[in-house]
Amino acid sequence: MDSAVDGLSVALVTGASSGIGYEYARELAGRGYNLLLVSNERERIADVARELAARYGVAAEGLYSDLSRPEAAQELHDWCGERSVTVDILINNAGIFFFNDVTGVSTGKLRVMVNLHVATVTLMCHFFGADMAQRGRGYILNMSSLAAKFPFPGISVYSATKSYVRTLSMAMHNELYDKGVRVTAVCPGGVATGLYNLRPELLRLGVRLGVLMTPERLARKGLKAMFAGRRCVMPGWINHLFAPLAGCVPSRLVRLVKRKASFYQYGK
Repeated sequence: MDSAVDGLSVALVTGASSGIGYEYARELAGRGYNLLLVSNERERIADVARELAARYGVAAEGLYSDLSRPEAAQELHDWCGERSVTVDILINNAGIFFFNDVTGVSTGKLRVMVNLHVATVTLMCHFFGADMAQRGRGYILNMSSLAAKFPFPGISVYSATKSYVRTLSMAMHNELYDKGVRVTAVCPGGVATGLYNLRPELLRLGVRLGVLMTPERLARKGLKAMFAGRRCVMPGWINHLFAPLAGCVPSRLVRLVKRKASFYQYGK
């Protein structure tokens, strides 16, 4: 079946059905870019594509895919090749979050997070980055996190995978720079989305206090850094305040906080 973006140059955004990914897609559509939007929410991603196409007058295709599958990146690259779709901008945004010890979370959840944040991001950069290098132009934005600097209990796997994304992006920035491709890692702190399962009033409070950033503001800052060719950006003044402290917190204090948190959460 023909797609709306057959034969066109596009910005490919993963996890674009809501939150930060949706805002990246909206910002890019506002700049006149055609869109290939990918999500594991089939109906929602189709609705988003239709909405942005109608609002901004661009071509947009919503594609369903579970990007945690090992073969997902290859399938997506093949899909673009079969339809002569040129990816000029790649936004690797899709991700998940959970708070639990490594030994306390299900094996399935661990596989999903590692596959989604590590394997798929790497292969997307590999496939589409090679195409960009051959053409001599392109942009890749990979979503890391401030958590990459915080090896704290409960977010150990999330932090480790986001640290991988940051390292990969910063190295690829220099690998592809002379080939005309710019690779940027975006490392935000807390963002007011549904990722953390917080109540709406808590999200609003976090934004007012400056602890959380709105997804709209983050998307603007991320794209600004990407188009400027920056290697890594950590939006938000409060993040620059706390990031240097990450390696200074004694393990004894970390364990104490964890025990207190476990007591209030589980009563033990």
